[in-house]
Amino acid sequence: MNTSRESKLERLFDRAKMFQIVRLFFDKRGVLEVDCPALSPYASIDPHIDVMQVNGCGYLHTSPEYAMKRLLAEGAPDIFQMSHVFRKEEKGSFHSPEFTMIEWYRLNLKEAEFQQETIDLISLFIGPSPLHKLSYHEAFLKFTGLDISSASPSDYLELAKRNGLDIGERNFLWGTLVEPHFTSLTMIIDFPAEDAALAKVENGVAKRFEIYFRGVELANGYHELQDPVDQKRRLVQSEKERQKLGKPPLPRDLNFLQALEKGLPECFGVAVGFDRLMMLRLNQSDITNVLPIPAQ
Repeated sequence: MNTSRESKLERLFDRAKMFQIVRLFFDKRGVLEVDCPALSPYASIDPHIDVMQVNGCGYLHTSPEYAMKRLLAEGAPDIFQMSHVFRKEEKGSFHSPEFTMIEWYRLNLKEAEFQQETIDLISLFIGPSPLHKLSYHEAFLKFTGLDISSASPSDYLELAKRNGLDIGERNFLWGTLVEPHFTSLTMIIDFPAEDAALAKVENGVAKRFEIYFRGVELANGYHELQDPVDQKRRLVQSEKERQKLGKPPLPRDLNFLQALEKGLPECFGVAVGFDRLMMLRLNQSDITNVLPIPAQ
């Protein structure tokens, strides 16, 4: 057997082993595995994530989030899912148009407990590591010198120019100038309200967190929004932002909105990239090296 073939088989076996370990992790905590469909007549609406359409059938999900929340609204307990998800035109060292996501929701944990549980799962892959915890505001100030609480559009543009960049948009600057500094295990909390996505907003900040290691985003978690009126407003705003970017309109998930109207319980949720965890575990620099067969 040649070395490259042997190495690929070793990774295949290790991947299967980590699937088992993740399932055992949740089984010990009493979290139920679910298996929601990947195909829906509706699409999740995000200005920066494009969905894959299956002609005449619907859309492949970019996350099982909407379907899992429908289950929670029907009375499901703590749940998790490991599923293939699909994102159009995402390709690169850390991106694949089809990849595996671990997503779970907890009804009876406090925020700090849920965040620690997310760290515990990540540690299964990367081992124990000291955690650094910063708010979004603190991180932006620390690594750029700019205070976002008082920054104007011209301040962001000036920051971009000082760093040889043409785009003075906050999220772009965050990804370019701030995220690369998260080389150790880092948790970012309390995002700007306009970046809430599907998280609650309290005291002017979005109750969400992201976890990074070696400059790579691994997890995105929310104190989940329960208000159907606010959720619909946010979807409408996302549609407007997509239009500004010249992207086609997408049908709102009516089943998801109806589930929120029925009543989503108080909960926390998080999505973690399984393949990125495998990259870190196996010291790989390209996601295709940890996929059984790379997506075309």
